[in-house]
Amino acid sequence: MTTQREGLAPTPYRAPVEEALLALEVAGLDELLDLPVYAHVDRDAIRSVLEEFARLAENEIVSGDRVGDVLHTTFDAATGEVHAPEEYRRAYERYVEGGWGALPIPRELGGGGFPTLIATVLQEFFASANLALSLNIVLTLGAIEALLQWGSDEQRALYLTKLSTGEWSGTMNLTEPQAGSDLGEIRTTATAREDGTWRVSGTKIFITWGEHTLSENIIHLVLARTPDAPAGTKGLSLFLVPKFLVEANGDTAEHNHVRAVSIEHKLGLNGSPTCVMHFDEATGFLVGPLHGGMKAMFTMMNNARLAIGLEGPAVAERAYQHADLYAATREQGRTAQTKAPALSVIREHPDVQRMLLTMSTTTQAARLLIYRAVAHKDLAHALSEGPLKDHHQEMVDLLTPIAKAWSTDRGADAASTAIQIFGGMGYMEETGVAQRLRDVRITTIYEGSNGIQGIDLAFRKIPRDGGAHARELFDEIRRTLAKVDLASLELAAHHVLSALEVLETTTTWMVNAVRDRPDDALAGATHYQRLFGDVVGGWLMIERALRATELGRANAPIAIDEATFFAIEVVSPSVGLGAVITSGVARLGALRHGASEHAR
Repeated sequence: MTTQREGLAPTPYRAPVEEALLALEVAGLDELLDLPVYAHVDRDAIRSVLEEFARLAENEIVSGDRVGDVLHTTFDAATGEVHAPEEYRRAYERYVEGGWGALPIPRELGGGGFPTLIATVLQEFFASANLALSLNIVLTLGAIEALLQWGSDEQRALYLTKLSTGEWSGTMNLTEPQAGSDLGEIRTTATAREDGTWRVSGTKIFITWGEHTLSENIIHLVLARTPDAPAGTKGLSLFLVPKFLVEANGDTAEHNHVRAVSIEHKLGLNGSPTCVMHFDEATGFLVGPLHGGMKAMFTMMNNARLAIGLEGPAVAERAYQHADLYAATREQGRTAQTKAPALSVIREHPDVQRMLLTMSTTTQAARLLIYRAVAHKDLAHALSEGPLKDHHQEMVDLLTPIAKAWSTDRGADAASTAIQIFGGMGYMEETGVAQRLRDVRITTIYEGSNGIQGIDLAFRKIPRDGGAHARELFDEIRRTLAKVDLASLELAAHHVLSALEVLETTTTWMVNAVRDRPDDALAGATHYQRLFGDVVGGWLMIERALRATELGRANAPIAIDEATFFAIEVVSPSVGLGAVITSGVARLGALRHGASEHAR
């Protein structure tokens, strides 16, 4: 293990390999491994990959977690360079040397040809060990996916190999000071040159890992507007702007006219540089069709939304492990079974047990939700054109906003609960648990805030075909509940079914409200997303218990207890959200009809 700087050793992290393997089974691993494209992948290979990467995460990647939080990345105004802690460089080098980034790249392009689902498990382990550094990998994977789908043959040949190995990294440049959620206000320009390249000029903000020295080159994907473009998002195009220009043989050449002008000072993720990037007639290359930038960028954004959703259970897992370790050693008070003068460890107190179980089961449910969505994505990509391919694409489209928003909300809740378990010491930086809350807080905001995810679900995903795709999913949930033949799971099935009935009724209301009373639908969208996530989470926890039982897993009885706890503690209260969602915009009258007395 890497030697730690004095006083900056990270809290221990154990990658949950066995838990992830069970989650893969629930997500649909059987269906994936039956496909010819994955004939070279089997369960033994998957276990080996997970165990090997777990060692990297538990030793090298985790080593810079606390260091980055305390020492931050630094910006050199004279050179425009951003420098990360030495521990980040070592971990990044081990990642590149291991070829981990190429795992999901198609074999014909020199990659491992594994399902994205398996790479998603590695992303989770990486994010748990060091969330700040993991963002570098997330953005690179998004750039790879965008080029695979939208890049020209020449662009793929020139950039994909080194992006896949991690020798080069990628970024996504959308946001500007006046254009956050409303990308139609983007002012960065791109002007055509006679040689087919473009001059890109403008300033982008909030660019994650926009500048650093970990990789040899940084490939920026930039949304910009051409001079003749129509107004709004329809006029945006996507451009590839490398930090260093690239020769035809793949060698890097001179520095392009792009540089960081500052980095942000943030609440958390201090090891991840958030840059202000300035493009001054930088040389760029059109990716995808002219004025088709939004469609191309959404390839990256949808990939990023699932990756950000994954950060919810990743942080929650780390927070849970930290809190559980503390609760097992911290003595305070006495349970009814403990006699003076002995003290009880706080893990023996029922309310602490409630908090720990809430953390662990919501972590598991969020993991299952993300893995399920990614499995649908893999299947949609691998299958031939037809109804089955369409079904899987519809499911990943439906689940993506829920996976992003519900999972990160639960991750933030878990990080806050971890501090509660630590008590006053949790509020002190010396314990390190506060870092989890500071780091995870951004996940509910970036890549489309969770409120926007609720609107996307209610206004775009649910109304498709009058809600038919949602009802398809509801039917699948009902089939699972109908096959529950274990008496020990009947209570869990009962609570999930009750919530499902409310969700079905509320979905019909939402489809009608979106069409006839959009303000009513907007007022209920966030709670609707929460209800949807609670039901799906409860269903997948039952699937997990059933699968563990079928496989003869030693933890099957615990999985049944966890599914039951989740159904009682999380799913059952969500039944009340139906009344909130359908109350419409009227309940917001205090703000809509005038300022309140104290505001005046």
